[in-house]
Amino acid sequence: MTLASAITLARLASVPFAFRAILAGDWVVACALFWLAVATDLVDGRIARARGETSAFGGLFDHASDALFVSTALAGLAMGGRIPFVLPLLVVVAFVQYVLDSRTLAGQPLRASAVGRWNGVCYFMPVGIVVTREALGLSRPSDHLVAGLAWILVASTLLSIADRASTLIALRRGPRSGAPRS
Repeated sequence: MTLASAITLARLASVPFAFRAILAGDWVVACALFWLAVATDLVDGRIARARGETSAFGGLFDHASDALFVSTALAGLAMGGRIPFVLPLLVVVAFVQYVLDSRTLAGQPLRASAVGRWNGVCYFMPVGIVVTREALGLSRPSDHLVAGLAWILVASTLLSIADRASTLIALRRGPRSGAPRS
C-alpha cells in the first residue's frame, strides 16, 4: 500500500458516513467529509507522481473512489428531493463505461474525454454547494439553482456517454473498405 493509495482509501472509507450525514441532515459532518474528499482527491495523485508510484491500478482506485463518493452523495441529495435521481445513476453508468472503454481491467490506463473530465469535476459541485451552504446556515445558492446545475450535468453526462459510445463504435469499425477510388 502506497501513501497515495492510503489517502485514496480514506476518501473511500468516508462514503457511507457522508451518505448517512446527508440523509440525516447532519450538514456539518457532511460538509467536513465532502471537503476531506476534495482534499484527498487533490493530493493523492500528486503524491503518487512525486514518489514515482503511479500505476493503472492507482488511477482506477482514485477514479473509482471519486465516482463512488460523488454518486453516493448525489443519491443522498436525490433522496432528499434536491436533485433529479437520474444524475447519480448516470454518474455510475458513465464511470462504468469509462472503465470498460479504457480497458482498465486489462491493465490499461484510463482515457478520459474532455467532456468526461469536466463532468468528473463538476459532479462534486451540487454536493459541495448544498453541504457547505447548509453547514454555514446560508440560504443561497438556492435549491432551484442546484437542481438546474444537476439537469445540466444530466445533459452533459448523456452527451459524454454518447460521445464515448460513438467513438468506440467508429474505432471498432475501422477504416471503411470498398470506398470509391479517385
